[in-house]
Amino acid sequence: MNLESITIVLPTRNEAGNIEAFLASLPQAVHLIVVDASDDETPDIIPRVRPVRTQVLRRRSTITQARQLGAELASTEWLLFTDADIVFPEGYFDALEGVMDAAVVYGPKLSRDRFAAYYRWFGYGQQCSHWLGIPAATGSNMLVRKDALIAVGGFDPELVCNEDSELIWRIKRAGYRIRFEPSLPVYARDHRRLDSGLWRKTCHSVFRCALLYWDLIPARWRGADWGYWSPQQSGRASGISRVE
Repeated sequence: MNLESITIVLPTRNEAGNIEAFLASLPQAVHLIVVDASDDETPDIIPRVRPVRTQVLRRRSTITQARQLGAELASTEWLLFTDADIVFPEGYFDALEGVMDAAVVYGPKLSRDRFAAYYRWFGYGQQCSHWLGIPAATGSNMLVRKDALIAVGGFDPELVCNEDSELIWRIKRAGYRIRFEPSLPVYARDHRRLDSGLWRKTCHSVFRCALLYWDLIPARWRGADWGYWSPQQSGRASGISRVE
């Protein structure tokens, strides 16, 4: 498989503690575009650790805007959306060759340490939702063909969370094939959101995604995160929530 046909799109904010492990899990052949809103040394670490096929853009933005900007800058056929608090396991990129027969391929996020059971059951939930016809993709592990993303107009800039799932629903409704691949996991290294409450995180995701899926959220509420980016999460990579 030609890994040069893939660009990894990565929003970051204050990920100095996670970014080196993330970068170490990438093959050199893939392209990397980082849209960074950090106040720490994250943007200095990235080019030092991975000087090739890497572009770092400093921009204060929402996570949705960061993902969209990275997608627009990419010139490859495939876009792999992810977060800096995960690592790709050995063999992940080799396994992509056998699954790239759809416009979107997404997999679960698991853990090798804390909350392993929670992540495993969340993955089962993704698989069940997909089987019922509702893709449950997350921005931690989501491969999208760029032409499909362009065809549906890209990410919804009004959303500050759940933008990943909402994009994939529009791609599916446009007639593209979506594939969930449970054998293609990534592994979480940072569990700060779960530390703030398992039920809080789960209920927020399920309830808000349900309202988004059936278009029940008033337009004036789409730009609110409903506490998703809590003060405890202010330093997290995906916690890029303000526009400055």
